[in-house]
Amino acid sequence: MIHPCVDYWRLRPRSPYRVLLPLWIVMWIILGLITAPWRQVSVYQTSWSWVPSVALFATGFWIYKTSGKQFNRTQLSGRAELLPGQYEQQLVTSGVRGRVRHPVYLGHLCEMLAWSIGTGLAVCYALTAFAVVTGAIMIRLEDKELEQRFGAEYIQYRQRVPAVIPSLRI
Repeated sequence: MIHPCVDYWRLRPRSPYRVLLPLWIVMWIILGLITAPWRQVSVYQTSWSWVPSVALFATGFWIYKTSGKQFNRTQLSGRAELLPGQYEQQLVTSGVRGRVRHPVYLGHLCEMLAWSIGTGLAVCYALTAFAVVTGAIMIRLEDKELEQRFGAEYIQYRQRVPAVIPSLRI
């Protein structure tokens, strides 16, 4: 809700989070209500499925921690994006972002896959698929906004570094 409307939110005198946080909470409540009938539908049931899940959870947490190291709270919260005149605009391309442009999305994917594989619940797989589709849309919108903000520097970065699946080359 931020990236496609960043110019709108920048013009507002009050913080957009007064609107965005309640909307985010309402969205989760609606998703919970929609998926409630399928919470007990299992694709499979085995305790062994938690073995790869633990590895995915650990990977996701490591990605979150690593991606947060080079971002300050202003950048992580989106305030630098929404209030560019008040905060330094800096394109971070080192560390984990030297291998993947959107590490937080990758962390989310690892966590959602971990829940899906571990539980074997159809609803987890459906929500993971939904997250992949909406994440792809959000990444495109975010890339567009970052290109507008950082110009040629971001275009070169985007050409060099993959969006979500990390580059393993050195």
